[in-house]
Amino acid sequence: MSFRVATEPGGPGRPNEDFAAATATSAVLLDGVSAPPGVDTGCVHGVAWYTRRLGALLLAGADAGIPLREALAEAVTTASALHADTCDLRNQESPSATVVTVRVGAGGLEYLVLSDSVLLVEGADGVRALTDTRLDVLRDGLAREGRPGDAIRAYRNVAGGFWTAGADPRAAEEALTGTLPVGRFTAMTDGASRAVDVFGDLDWDEAFALVSDRGPHALLARVRALESADPERRKHPRAKGSDDATVLAWTPEG
Repeated sequence: MSFRVATEPGGPGRPNEDFAAATATSAVLLDGVSAPPGVDTGCVHGVAWYTRRLGALLLAGADAGIPLREALAEAVTTASALHADTCDLRNQESPSATVVTVRVGAGGLEYLVLSDSVLLVEGADGVRALTDTRLDVLRDGLAREGRPGDAIRAYRNVAGGFWTAGADPRAAEEALTGTLPVGRFTAMTDGASRAVDVFGDLDWDEAFALVSDRGPHALLARVRALESADPERRKHPRAKGSDDATVLAWTPEG
């Protein structure tokens, strides 16, 4: 299996809280969820520390053939146990991550998607975009009510809200899962997908084609150029001027 990966932090000297890795059968992509500056997370380790441990555990479970929801639940449980004695995992701002997991086998291409990272899968009818839209729906609803954007944080990992993989293994049951015919795929964190869903510079087919033809770094370069052209975030409002961005792509061999 041929994987290509590109990842960049959101800025110089900033930790990259994304994670991407693959084995011969499986791939995992995580986007760490950061609290706003000055907000107590209850954790002494940080988001990057957590995403790397969660990602490695999840990849091991997926590669072992464990059902993907079960693999995520087990990974969350084990990763949480690694810092339960030192950190307050009841804190809603405790480190967590969005998740994309893919496994390719004789039965097809199995996937799991949790929160707003994106999985693009090529099929006979074109490119299909798989993403969990609950965060966007909630954000739009709060905007219509005139509530501030940071109010969305109260809806993370609660019933009726949106879910990320943090300290509660129940998040695995909230993930989108399914199986598709095996085809090329590209997974990306929201720092990379903003070329489509924030800047509107590409559509999903164009983003997929750019990665397929020129590689994951080409999409990251496109995003950085778009960010640089709007440094004050006036034309394209966004929470971060520049974000961690990661793209993982797979093409069948032969």
